[in-house]
Amino acid sequence: MKKDYYEVLGVAKNASADEIKKAYRKKAMQHHPDRNPGDKGAETLFKEASEAYEVLSDEKKKSMYDQFGHEGMRSQFGGGGFDFGRDFTHGQDIDLQDILGSVFGGGFGGRRRRSRDPHAPERGSDLRFDLEIDFEEAMYGSERELSLPVTEDCSACKGTGATPGSERVVCKQCGGHGVIIQGNGFFQMQQPCPVCRGEGSILKNPCRQCRGTGRVQTQKKLSLKIPKGVETGSRLRLSGKGEQGLRGGPAGDLHVVLHVRENTLFAREGDDLHCKVFVTPDKAALGGMMEVPTIDGFATINVAAGTPNGKVIRLRGKGAPVVNDGGRGDLLAHIAVEVPVTLSNRQKKALEEFAAAFEERSYPESRRQRDLTNAMLEKRDILAKKH
Repeated sequence: MKKDYYEVLGVAKNASADEIKKAYRKKAMQHHPDRNPGDKGAETLFKEASEAYEVLSDEKKKSMYDQFGHEGMRSQFGGGGFDFGRDFTHGQDIDLQDILGSVFGGGFGGRRRRSRDPHAPERGSDLRFDLEIDFEEAMYGSERELSLPVTEDCSACKGTGATPGSERVVCKQCGGHGVIIQGNGFFQMQQPCPVCRGEGSILKNPCRQCRGTGRVQTQKKLSLKIPKGVETGSRLRLSGKGEQGLRGGPAGDLHVVLHVRENTLFAREGDDLHCKVFVTPDKAALGGMMEVPTIDGFATINVAAGTPNGKVIRLRGKGAPVVNDGGRGDLLAHIAVEVPVTLSNRQKKALEEFAAAFEERSYPESRRQRDLTNAMLEKRDILAKKH
């Protein structure tokens, strides 16, 4: 026996048209054959839901079904029962493309297809251009002239693709629609026309300069202003500087992605800059004033007496500019004690006298390291005796 249509859709007999529609949509998406390939049970449930909705979505059929049940439907379907071979897309009540779009993950080909005028203006594609710049350009800003390969309308045919004086003719395959429909009954697939490639018309006499494409490759020159503070990965968007649109459509945008070359003097971390500052042994020991390189010139700092190698001194507001902000990061100066080289005999003697003048307590870090090593070796000897 046939199942009750209300039970098939899971709705009450007094359900509204909208509730019936939502219930059918849910069932159709759940049991669609393309979502359940090879599952005969799902196919049966899908057909039952479609049959139930065909009846309950039609006021006259629904009224007859409520009075006479399935027997009343036999006369409605010509006495032969429900015909699954015919088309019942319920265009006025439910968008079948929504169901198929959910089944295929967004519609045919990954995106729900919409009919469009193949002769309508179309926006040009966005372009990406990777540009390598120097560290100085990133810090101080600069202007660059770019030469980009782009596709533009053919100057000979003005983008039509046809030889001047000739016209495009309507495609006989699709009748000028640009699409063809394959299949029959419930399952139909809309595809671009293979003859005119979705244009709806074909060229009778193609333009020789562009070979009928209506587009040619050319070089476009434009000026690019690079603001202060950009870094690797920064994107500059130039509106309307991308690919030219089709049939009078607006141009796309140009996205310039910057790559900053490494600098031997400064390393960047966010808006902060890091720099190694070399200090002579006497300056590190005695302290005093010294110069530190910055992107603005030399800054003077006071090195405290006994400054160890590797100490970091922060200079506020001496780092990289913040793009379109006016602020600045910090500069972190890493102290590096530089050992003198190419010594003369007099310098060597002076250093020997210098070394002899100090005691062990003058080098606490060396003494601490030696004490830690001796303690480790003592533990080693104790462990060795236990074995």
